[in-house]
Amino acid sequence: MTFKTTGHIVLPMPRPNVRQKIVDAGLKILIEKGFNGCGVQDITAAAGVPKGSFYNHFESKEALGAEVVERYGHGQDNPRRAILADKSISAMQRLRAHFERLNEAFTEARYGRGCLLGNFSAELADQSQMIRERLADLYLAWSMDVAAVIAEAQADGSITTKTPAADLAAFLLDAYEGALLRTRVEKSGRAFDRFMTVAFTQILV
Repeated sequence: MTFKTTGHIVLPMPRPNVRQKIVDAGLKILIEKGFNGCGVQDITAAAGVPKGSFYNHFESKEALGAEVVERYGHGQDNPRRAILADKSISAMQRLRAHFERLNEAFTEARYGRGCLLGNFSAELADQSQMIRERLADLYLAWSMDVAAVIAEAQADGSITTKTPAADLAAFLLDAYEGALLRTRVEKSGRAFDRFMTVAFTQILV
């Protein structure tokens, strides 16, 4: 058992339950291999749990995929959302830091894994209604988060364009996902660099 200290008191740290282990492993494996590139056995092996335990928690791999999408976008440990909510820095700084933080993860992976939203959109939008609906909800939530920060920048004069914040946010996310696909093909950051240059010198002005 793992322990943590609180002052002079040593408390046992709760172990991840089987369901959480499966979701954690599913997130990692599904990003790396894609939905159709792995099976339940791959996920349970990575989670270190018996394959039979999977169906005690999920009706299907599709159900796990839907939960993984939810975790990817709304998990409490999501640094992308934390950056957008950080009121200690300006709205424009938050927007730039948000996309730079996204790019860091893909650069560290040598542009080999992409974004789960983009990957699943291409792979599963016509295959799974359950996952497609989760993706649509997540794109909307992400767009609204970005739009709220753009609206702040418009209010403080950092962005002067009268284009609605919601439209700017949706365009940025569409352009970003497209740039990310190209970085995977080219295995370089040039597409992301172009995205940042145009976004912050031509769009968000």
